Amino acid sequence: MLTQHSSERLRRFFFEMVRTSFHQLGMGDHEIAGYIAGLLAEFSHSNNWLKLRNAEGRRLTSAVEMLLAAQPELDDAARVNSERALRKYVGDYTLFMSGLFRRFVESGGYLDYYIEEGARSYGAVSRLDLSMYRPGFRLFEELGRGFEAYSGALDFMRKCYFAAAPNEDPFAGFLRQIEGWVRHGLSEN
Repeated sequence: MLTQHSSERLRRFFFEMVRTSFHQLGMGDHEIAGYIAGLLAEFSHSNNWLKLRNAEGRRLTSAVEMLLAAQPELDDAARVNSERALRKYVGDYTLFMSGLFRRFVESGGYLDYYIEEGARSYGAVSRLDLSMYRPGFRLFEELGRGFEAYSGALDFMRKCYFAAAPNEDPFAGFLRQIEGWVRHGLSEN
């Protein structure tokens, strides 16, 4: 289990990796790199990566399932906040999957959909934030506009830093590497 301290160290570690990858590709900025590093640190724990569930309690593992999941009847303010949270999560999930697990997404035939839906979801978050006078709407606007490039940068980073062993489950390999970093070098335990 990640402690607060090891989570922060993991976020800083990912920040350096993302920033280095962005620099090598001649793209990105400090704020975007920080957001993506936070996303990678958060999704390093599978309970955050697959946190949405259907009415029966089964984890939702595709963007389509997430968007189709029935939302309870809410008042207007709660509905808007719920829509924002869902769209942010779908944007994060599609960026994570299309970036770090691109081969898996490609093999399922839905890379183009994930790229389109990720951009659309971040764009929706930006518009909702703007309508609610929330700061940070420009970050999500940029994530939406540059989604394909940021997804590609994560794929580049995966190839450089997270290459799975031959015949290894890429999900298990990624989580194993993260657990190893937390245990041996990113935590004080």
